[in-house]
Amino acid sequence: MTARRISVLGATGSVGLATLDLIERAEPGRFEVVALTANRNAAALAKLAIQHRARFVAIGDPAAAPDLREALSGHPEIEIGIGAAAIVEAASWPADWTMAAIVGAAGLKPTLAALRQGRALAFANKECLVCAGALFMREAAACGTRLLPVDSEHNAVFQVFDFERPEAIRAITLTASGGPFRTWSLDRMRSARRGDALAHPTWEMGAKITIDSATMMNKGLEIIEACWLFDLPPERVDVVVHPQSIVHGMVEYEDGSVLAQLGSPDMRTPIASALAWPQRMRAPVERLRLSDIARLDFEAPDDVRFPALRLARAVISAGGPAPAVFNAANEIAVAAFLQGQIGFLDIAASVEEVLDRSLVDAGMPKTVGSFDDVYAIDARSRELARDLIDTSATLRARTPSI
Repeated sequence: MTARRISVLGATGSVGLATLDLIERAEPGRFEVVALTANRNAAALAKLAIQHRARFVAIGDPAAAPDLREALSGHPEIEIGIGAAAIVEAASWPADWTMAAIVGAAGLKPTLAALRQGRALAFANKECLVCAGALFMREAAACGTRLLPVDSEHNAVFQVFDFERPEAIRAITLTASGGPFRTWSLDRMRSARRGDALAHPTWEMGAKITIDSATMMNKGLEIIEACWLFDLPPERVDVVVHPQSIVHGMVEYEDGSVLAQLGSPDMRTPIASALAWPQRMRAPVERLRLSDIARLDFEAPDDVRFPALRLARAVISAGGPAPAVFNAANEIAVAAFLQGQIGFLDIAASVEEVLDRSLVDAGMPKTVGSFDDVYAIDARSRELARDLIDTSATLRARTPSI
């Protein structure tokens, strides 16, 4: 059996580490790691490169370069790249399967480079489809790239979606845990602190995606991603809150059947599904025993306390630059919240305000005809978001009242 060549973009993050954990546990000779990247964690990247005998490593932050070179000084067989261009170079290394797990819009260029290899692309970076859905899907089709979703919800739908007979599908449903504030009142959420928002009840994730889960902005982004990935209009992509995080996604068929994918809340399950596709592989996850769980709860999301879903659907309807504005504004707002600059409810309020300002902003591109347009929209949206947060009194007027 020829080893499947693997690249991991964002190797030191939670998804990257889980991917490499599965590779290490697999039978010898099944996988071969060729390239790894990280943003600034040089020590962790070097350790992973040595452990998995990677051929090429790239660190995004030039300030981390000396530490990386020192850590790999005894391993001249490992080639080192520095800076954003090196991350793209790593994504371009010949690989049969690439994990795109760089958080946010920063992952768009390297993910696009990996996509253009025409192989299998597993992606936890939903921002690529959010910011450049039509362009990204068109490029994937032209290159013959197989897109393998890694987000637990999209991977769940992928596993039970009949791609041979899509006309038989009525709708899909993405589940949401509800995050740490599912039962909090709006007044209590107003005073939520960083630690409160990072205390996710069921999943262990990076800081940005954990905050997105707390605001349900993550689910808004996932609605947009699902529309592109499964070629469905937004009215056929439903969301239901499911606090146990056991049912990850469902597909409803025209005959009334609803097929669901279930599993313990462990990201190694969807990663293993993508890593071994079209086969299966063993994953060291806790077996699902429904008799121990005893009950599964479902409830409709609250658009008042969690306006992100409403904003996401409005963004899809608006089209054009709106999805990229939505994503960029959220990234800036989440960073500001984590740094203590704005309150929790200010996150969604600032995103909505930036969306409004983008409609009349002279510096905002009005069409999305190329990836350069996407990069320009992203950059301008970040400027608008930073300007707004610097004068954040405006946000208070947009925060919903009880």
